[in-house]
Amino acid sequence: MSHKDISTFTISTTAPEGFEHEPDSTRDYWHHQALNTLPPCDFIAPYARHTTLPTPGIQNRKAWIVGSGIGGLAAAFYLLRDAHMPAENITILEEMTVEGGSMDGAGNPEEGYIIRGGREMNWNYDTLWDLFQDVPAVELPESYSILDEYRLINDNDPNYSAARLMHKCGELLDAKDFGLSKSQQWELIRLMLKRKEELDDISIEDYFSEGFLKTNFWFLFRSMFAFKNCHSLLETKLYLHRFLDSIDGFADMSALVFPKYNQYDTFIKPLADMLREKGVTFQFGTRVEDLDINFSGDKKTVTGIRAVVIKEGKEEAKHINVGLGDLVFTLTGSMTEHTAYGDMENVPELTCDKHDPGENSGWTLWKNLAKKSPVFGKPEKFYGDVDKSIWESATLTCKPSPLIDKLKTLSVNDPYSGRSVTGGIITITDSNWLMSVTCNRQPHFPDQPDDTLVLWVYGLLMDKPGNRIHKTMAQCTGKEILTELCYHLNIEDQLDVIVANTKIRLALMPYITAQFMTRAAGDRPHAVPEGCTNLGLIGQFVETRNDIIFTMEASIRTARIGVYKLLNIPKQVPDISPTQYDIRNLIKGARALNSGKPFMGERLLHRLLDKTYFAHILPPLPEPEESKQSRFEEEMHELLGKGSTVMHKFGGWISSLRESLSNKNKS
Repeated sequence: MSHKDISTFTISTTAPEGFEHEPDSTRDYWHHQALNTLPPCDFIAPYARHTTLPTPGIQNRKAWIVGSGIGGLAAAFYLLRDAHMPAENITILEEMTVEGGSMDGAGNPEEGYIIRGGREMNWNYDTLWDLFQDVPAVELPESYSILDEYRLINDNDPNYSAARLMHKCGELLDAKDFGLSKSQQWELIRLMLKRKEELDDISIEDYFSEGFLKTNFWFLFRSMFAFKNCHSLLETKLYLHRFLDSIDGFADMSALVFPKYNQYDTFIKPLADMLREKGVTFQFGTRVEDLDINFSGDKKTVTGIRAVVIKEGKEEAKHINVGLGDLVFTLTGSMTEHTAYGDMENVPELTCDKHDPGENSGWTLWKNLAKKSPVFGKPEKFYGDVDKSIWESATLTCKPSPLIDKLKTLSVNDPYSGRSVTGGIITITDSNWLMSVTCNRQPHFPDQPDDTLVLWVYGLLMDKPGNRIHKTMAQCTGKEILTELCYHLNIEDQLDVIVANTKIRLALMPYITAQFMTRAAGDRPHAVPEGCTNLGLIGQFVETRNDIIFTMEASIRTARIGVYKLLNIPKQVPDISPTQYDIRNLIKGARALNSGKPFMGERLLHRLLDKTYFAHILPPLPEPEESKQSRFEEEMHELLGKGSTVMHKFGGWISSLRESLSNKNKS
């Protein structure tokens, strides 16, 4: 046969019975054994990027994707790349007039730019980089990818923060001092040791001590990831595992990598453009409210899509037939549904009930699915208490002013240089709103004028009046929010000049952290709910094995799982990167939690491993050579509580053992 002809391949093009498309590395002990062809569950490497053969019959199947956010776009991408579905067979249905969902970025310098939120990324978002290494670059030549652009930008402009925490109207805090006592460090360690099944419906404040919730560590953690104390302890645990390798970078944000432009222009637009060029259909102004599902025994098969088409302000019901063998992928819930907008003079006004999003919302489809079967979860657990899921952001479009002058003193590079500016959010720890402000690389939008900067501000707490403006953040105009910010930056005396050179657009989002609400097993549906033959669920309200939520990574992962499972593609979605099992990360994380000071037992590890092959895994001890012996004896006395003579003998034994190991390595 021709070396380019795959039609006569006789090997199987589908996965064998029992194949695990979504493996769980925490479930079993992995080891080599007879007939095992698969690498470890969390194996992230080129071997896991193999190209599969076309799925049998894929040329005659169609796919309907509800929602054009990153999850919906990812579903289309994996249908094309790994299932080899013809692009013209894929249709994306979207209620809005532009793709992107919650990953937006819009505006102009005259009216002001707006980004409702931003995305923090790190090196081991493996499904995200798997996708974007196959999406053409925006500014580099044809052979380069989005991943290539991202690497070149960050490798030549390392990200870090010089002003991560602030209080007392402009005074910087030492963010590397996490402020955790030994008992508070143990609270974290005990949480990481707990099994996930033990944490159903438990909140953060139910578990952690009051003192822990006032530490610098908690300010760093909660502001970086947007956790409220009433949110899920289970999700906090998952975050600790996911970012264990990053804990020593929390204080200066050096664990993160950021794009050149905003999230829409960096990720959404190039991915959507690629899909369009290949032939994928985008149908805007279409709100899907329900699915017709045929129940036959344990099997559940979508036979129709019930939608409303919005055209010229009018709504018309439309039914889309789902043929035999066709697939449906749909978003469940929306964290930016019912966003209320405001500006310099106008306060955002919510239009939703605090306990129910009402009809014709981004939650309607999930609500209707949940009525049909418990396998679709419990959406009310997530939308049912807006006071716990709401926060507000403000996008500032700034001409030169005293605000920019202040920003320069808090930045690692000149804001107009095109390089990293604040390196992430600056959090004001004594702000009643728990206010944070950030300035990413500029320009943040491709058409942004040279003299204009775009800043982003968010407040996590909506239940307290401000320190300067005696209203909640949600009750404030943009000018009042700017006043509160200038108060905390100690530049309020120059407010008039700042206001004259700043435009503000506000976004009050009632469900922005709905995915963090306390939950139990079964509250979120799986990517392919039990018994579903042609329905995949995507987005932030879908259960995965070990991954976190509120990330691009999570949405892409759910889409990839759905495509692989429904088409039985013989390819796995690797579990999250196994950095949590790396002894190096465990050790440096323990050192970071102890504010950079050696943790209990670390000096003993140094005595055992010093001068051996494994010495490099230990952080250097922060004391001069002449004091190491006395510090070691102090540590051992604290560990063992023995007399000085015994300790001296034990120390000598450790030293001789170390020398013995070292000599053997040399021989």
